[in-house]
Amino acid sequence: MIRILHNYFPTRTLVLWISEAVLISLGFLAATVARLGIGDAALMFNYQHGSLKIFVVSAAIITCMYYFDLYDSSILGNRREMLIRLAQMLGTVYVVLALLYYFYPPLELGRGIFVVGLLFVAMLLAFWRRLFVMMNSVTDFADRAVILGEGPLAELLEQECESRPELGLRVVGRVLPIGNGRSPADYLHGECARDLFGIDTDDILPRAIKIFRANRIVVAMDERRGKLPVELLLSMKCRGVHVQDGVEVYETITGKVPIESIRLASLLFSPGCYASRFHLFYKRFASIVVSIAGLLVSLPLLPFIVLAIKLTSPGPVLYRQRRVGRDGRVFHCYKFRTMRADAEADTGPTWALDDDPRITRVGKLFRQARLDEIPQLWNVLRGDMSLVGPRPERPEFVSALSEEIPYYHLRHSVRPGITGWAQIRYKYGSSVEDAKEKLRYDLFYIKNMSVGLDLLVFINTIKVILLGSGAK
Repeated sequence: MIRILHNYFPTRTLVLWISEAVLISLGFLAATVARLGIGDAALMFNYQHGSLKIFVVSAAIITCMYYFDLYDSSILGNRREMLIRLAQMLGTVYVVLALLYYFYPPLELGRGIFVVGLLFVAMLLAFWRRLFVMMNSVTDFADRAVILGEGPLAELLEQECESRPELGLRVVGRVLPIGNGRSPADYLHGECARDLFGIDTDDILPRAIKIFRANRIVVAMDERRGKLPVELLLSMKCRGVHVQDGVEVYETITGKVPIESIRLASLLFSPGCYASRFHLFYKRFASIVVSIAGLLVSLPLLPFIVLAIKLTSPGPVLYRQRRVGRDGRVFHCYKFRTMRADAEADTGPTWALDDDPRITRVGKLFRQARLDEIPQLWNVLRGDMSLVGPRPERPEFVSALSEEIPYYHLRHSVRPGITGWAQIRYKYGSSVEDAKEKLRYDLFYIKNMSVGLDLLVFINTIKVILLGSGAK
């Protein structure tokens, strides 16, 4: 895994991204030579900025591939879905660049090079993606890991590694603690054939490493006091075996914190949890500048939004709702009304559901385009909210969720945001389990908050808005 903008990306995915950028450029270079010949192609590159034109096309294709989730693990492993999205991506690129060439003709490749280049690129990408998936499935190319321990964290780690071959990490065995109700024979045959019994002897871990030919140990024990063989692990680390903490591995590959196995010390000593003066100044300055710019840009849309709300349902245009902010302070959050004025008259505060009948027809469109959240820029300008942070929740829900979800109060240690890490990585929450999952992402943001991570959230927020995902 490689850390970029305070988030971790699989090395193989980055290699795929770089290699495809090269292939796309080569595809258009080949199209240029095929259409013009070597002599005229050289003339184009020397005097007509051919390299710049190919760079623009390549950058547009790579950007569209990212926005169509073509580097997502679930898409990489689904050949049919991948081919469909490749076709959609190429169609979008064709339309976008056609518009660009219409308004700025000097960037046009000309003489059919663009169309021929797209055909070459489609064939190259389809072939290379197929080859990449085949190489990903070869287990000999992956690191072989043994998990030390059992419980929710160990199970989650194994599931993630099995479902995401691009991580390059294969769980080949486990070493389980004594006293789990199983006999030693269970660990040598049948369903437990990959598991070894006991951690109280000095030879069990070296035996596991030898049997499974592993080069990595991931410690995923829920209870470590008096049970963790520290000296043995240190000895094996000095012999070249990579020893990692299971919580850190889980955070690295998922972008969230396992609240069931979290140790508060990991948050206490995390550099991201420290809000330096520079970070506080940057967050506030950026919030003021962007909120003012956002309000000015949205001014032409406001009359149409107001008119649409008034014509489709009776009631006020703006909806004011109490939310919990930093340090538990309650403030009024403003939004354009997207539900009936009496939406909670009978039920009281409730989460929005899929196809919620309380949402008006125009309100559904506003939610998908996130237009209903424009008034929250006023909350940002006032200092109630920031641009990036955990989404503020209603006091009625906070009281209930704090009792059911451990460490829920920690999300109130920072100023809430219009968008956040949980919003771009998870769906709209409408249950306690959804709130728990979002907390895992919120704690990851709090632990790693930085300028780079905020920038990454902004980039992905644009993608979420354009694709209309996650809205209710």
